[in-house]
Amino acid sequence: MLRVLVDADNVQPRRVQPVLDLLVEAGAPAQITASGRRSALDRLSWPAGAQLLAHAGWQQADLALAAAYSPGDQPLLLITGDGDFGLLAARHPGPVLIVSGAPSGRLRDGNTVVDPAADGLAPIRNWLAHVG
Repeated sequence: MLRVLVDADNVQPRRVQPVLDLLVEAGAPAQITASGRRSALDRLSWPAGAQLLAHAGWQQADLALAAAYSPGDQPLLLITGDGDFGLLAARHPGPVLIVSGAPSGRLRDGNTVVDPAADGLAPIRNWLAHVG
C-alpha cells in the first residue's frame, strides 16, 4: 500500500490537490496522513479515510507527521518542501517520491522531486505505475 505524508503548511494547495485527485482517480490504495494548521488542511478536498492532524505552533505539525510515519518497504509519497523530512526520505527502505514546489536541498539529495504545477502529473502517474 502506498504511504502518503502531506505537510499541508509547506506545499501550496495548487500542488497538493492535483496529487490527491490523481490518487482517487487511479484508485491507488493509499494510507494518507496530513498535518498542518487547520486553515491549511481546510483548503483541500481530502480523499475518504485521510487522517488529518491539525497542529499549530513551531514544528508541531512536523513532529506529528514524523510520528505518523512508520518505516517499511512500501512506496512513500512525501508532499513537503521542508528539509526536516530529508533524513526520513533518505532512510526509507522503499521507493520515495517527493512532491514540492520549493524543496530544500536535503530533500533533493538522492530523491526524485516532482512539482505538479511545473511538471504536470505524468511523472507522478509514471512513478505510481512503476511502484504499484
